Amino acid sequence: MKTVILCGGYGTRIRDVADNIPKPMIPIGDKPIIWHIMKAYAYFGYNDFILCMGYKSEVIKDFFINYDLRSSDVILRFGAGVEKIVSDPRHDEDGWQITLAETGINAMTGARVKRVKKYIGDDSIFMLTYGDGVGDIDIDELVKFHKSHGKMVTLTGVRPPGRFGELGIDEDGVTITGFNEKPQASGGCINGGYFVCNREFLDLLNDDEGLVLEQEPMKKLVEMGELQVFKHDGFWQPMDTSREYTYLNDLYKNNKAPWVKW
Repeated sequence: MKTVILCGGYGTRIRDVADNIPKPMIPIGDKPIIWHIMKAYAYFGYNDFILCMGYKSEVIKDFFINYDLRSSDVILRFGAGVEKIVSDPRHDEDGWQITLAETGINAMTGARVKRVKKYIGDDSIFMLTYGDGVGDIDIDELVKFHKSHGKMVTLTGVRPPGRFGELGIDEDGVTITGFNEKPQASGGCINGGYFVCNREFLDLLNDDEGLVLEQEPMKKLVEMGELQVFKHDGFWQPMDTSREYTYLNDLYKNNKAPWVKW
């Protein structure tokens, strides 16, 4: 099963931390936050990734293309050309497959997902998340829940830091009846990403670069009764501000990062 990660935005609210790299490349410790997200999926055995890139995509490409070099001792032999002799890489990411997809500088989230349809291939189910938030979500339980209810899309509902909007959830506890991204949370769940999607969801998307995943497509799913919530009461935290950057880095530095299972 493939995992699609949205990592093409400008990250304008966190420019005071880093204005020369894309938001998913802002570090927690010595690795970018997108690496932490990927490690969390890989812990559960999901290591086939599709990165939907846009703003400063070359920074993301450079990091992953040169990953072995960055993790190894390297011997250079100069002559007619430069021969690189790389020792055994000192990392645990063997077996990862990463598709680095150029989905457009100005494309919104829905368009980015639509534009990687060819890389999802014939898979009946794929996972999808944002490239700027970490959590201790049990991915196996998330996938198991999605397969159990037979609906088109599952999103992970998390407890909000107060500035987020709230999901309306039916009495059955799993069917989403309202989707509001405005800051009106009153203690309920918000959209934390970590989606599981049936392939048919791609048919609700189009290539219009202004298509926002969290607007028309999600509201259409609600109207169809095809959007379910996997409730997660554990740790979840986005990195949208310098304060959140400091918070996540402090947790990691002090070995108190709940998302680190590896």
